[in-house]
Amino acid sequence: MSNYAHITATSQIKIGAGKLKGIIVSSGTTPTVAVYDSSKSLDSDPVVIAQFTGATPGFYPIPGDEQGLFFKTGLYVVLGGVSPKVTVIFD
Repeated sequence: MSNYAHITATSQIKIGAGKLKGIIVSSGTTPTVAVYDSSKSLDSDPVVIAQFTGATPGFYPIPGDEQGLFFKTGLYVVLGGVSPKVTVIFD
């Protein structure tokens, strides 16, 4: 069973290991999304998804091993643009 987090600003979604399953961009003006395997120290943390500009509305399922990408340290999502509203689906 998957979990979700609705965010409107850069957020630490989860601490510890898990799997990113998808991203839904609900609204915003030129909303950007980037995802890191991090606990907020982005200098040397692995990029899970490089910054992209999402369509509104737009659904971005994450392919991979049994649908999703594993992360080890944490799930940290950086949002940009004007008034982004994003839902992150994860395990």
